[in-house]
Amino acid sequence: MALPSSLNRYLLLMAQEHLEFRLPEIKSLLSLFGGQFTSSQETYGKSPFWILSIPSEDIARNLMKRTVCAKSVFELWGHGKSPEELYSSLKNYPVEKMVPFLHSDSTYKIKILTFNKTLTQEEKVKRIDALEFLPFEGKVNLKKPQHIFSILEDYGLDPNCIPENPHNIYFGRWIADGQRELIQSYSVKKRHFIGNTSMDAGLSFIMANHGKVKENDIVFDPFVGTGGLLIASAHFGAYVCGTDIDYNTIHGLGKASRKNQKWRGPDENIRANLRQYGLEKYYLDVLVSDASKPSWRKGAYFDAIITDPPYGIRESTRRTGSQKEIPKSIEKCPESHVPVSLSYHLSDMFFDLLNFAAETLILGGRLVYWLPVYTPEYTEEMVPWHPCLKLISNCEQKLSSHTSRRLITMEKVKEFENRDQYSHLLSDHFLPYQGHNSFREKYFSGVTKRIAKEEKSSQE
Repeated sequence: MALPSSLNRYLLLMAQEHLEFRLPEIKSLLSLFGGQFTSSQETYGKSPFWILSIPSEDIARNLMKRTVCAKSVFELWGHGKSPEELYSSLKNYPVEKMVPFLHSDSTYKIKILTFNKTLTQEEKVKRIDALEFLPFEGKVNLKKPQHIFSILEDYGLDPNCIPENPHNIYFGRWIADGQRELIQSYSVKKRHFIGNTSMDAGLSFIMANHGKVKENDIVFDPFVGTGGLLIASAHFGAYVCGTDIDYNTIHGLGKASRKNQKWRGPDENIRANLRQYGLEKYYLDVLVSDASKPSWRKGAYFDAIITDPPYGIRESTRRTGSQKEIPKSIEKCPESHVPVSLSYHLSDMFFDLLNFAAETLILGGRLVYWLPVYTPEYTEEMVPWHPCLKLISNCEQKLSSHTSRRLITMEKVKEFENRDQYSHLLSDHFLPYQGHNSFREKYFSGVTKRIAKEEKSSQE
């Protein structure tokens, strides 16, 4: 596929983790900032080097202000599979695009970045000297240059078989770095209030990016827990709120999740987590509420719903109800009655979630959630479906040899009508996912672990 000539070519240097999440994140962020994903590469696979077409440098910079999957972006001046090809490519790059960064009043430096190989200082100097044909007129400044240029060499993905010569060589002008430091600065290890299932900081930011969360959005988490997903959304300027069925978690009561700490302190709560990062002004509220019985008036309130429902592994899947279990649309509890906690099948939980998202998201709003699956039985048909929601992406994170969870991103494309509430019952997707109601039993089953190992070894 040829790239449109009106677009500039950029090189993204990607982080080598959460590989399946990288492409949906970049596509979502480009869409958020008015760009469109355009590339000549058919597939990205595991490569850390992606060549993209982006309409402007401003969009490239905005992309890097959000991404945690990309390390850096460069304006691509040349690319080849050998030094000769690279030099030829550079000589064909329009001089008028180079001149603003190479004039006599400017300062610059050239860096060498290699993937899967380490070069000696002598080898690096030799590569820099070979670029003397470029019209550099400014002065070299290694400490605080106005412009940074990079030679990037790709030696493949196999550390046990490093080639003598690189597979690809790139040269470009550094534009900006991504937000990889957020993974450390928001680390759960340093967080004031945590629980057994607090979401990894990197994945929290990825989920917010998949959800296209932006300033002044209202973001909701119906299984809020200790609020890790609210923190990521608030960092990007969204106002956040949530609910959870667990009274103790919402109010920061009970046993602590940290080692060597028996009980939670008086100020351990979700609001304190946002205060820790200077984000308290984005905190709306959290409520003790049952996700199977949403207490919201009809209407579209939320720009994004980002959540991690319980799978019955570390946290139980529960809903309120009566042991007699009269249909929930009929039974109403008196104010003095505290409902008992009943089991909540995974299939029911996810279809309630999709219905809730279809009703309360604005048109174009996104639902981002985790779907646990038993890998030997998983097919794409098992992903819950709703007529108001379009599937945007489906990424896998392995939990064990036989289980994983899928990060599902959906976008509201149709206004909700009453008849849409039960349309999933007619869908071919409904019955397949019901098999995952026993996900907890399969997760803990030693028999299935042994079978999975035997199957894996027989395939190798």
